[in-house]
Amino acid sequence: MHVELSEKLYYGIGEVAEAFGVNTSLIRFWEKEFDVLQPKKNAKGNRKFTKADIKNLELIYHLVKERGFTLEGAKIHLKEEKSRKTLSNFEIIRKLENIKSTLTKLKNQL
Repeated sequence: MHVELSEKLYYGIGEVAEAFGVNTSLIRFWEKEFDVLQPKKNAKGNRKFTKADIKNLELIYHLVKERGFTLEGAKIHLKEEKSRKTLSNFEIIRKLENIKSTLTKLKNQL
């Protein structure tokens, strides 16, 4: 899954949940479960997610929703050396999907 968000420094939890097609409660739950997610909170306590947080959420989403990992399995996978390879492969797949989308748009314009 590739999440398309505008070019901002911070994203609210509603924007993030909508981009992933999930409830805000799932994002909050994953935040508690995965140490890698550490969104900043403003004075009101509202979560503000950075691009790095979004990237980590994409990886968690990929592992849990697309590859069918359990939460414990995803946590272990993220901590192991394999996570570097998965992240690398995940980023390559994401870039290829973007290229495919661009090429499809160009083809449709012909």
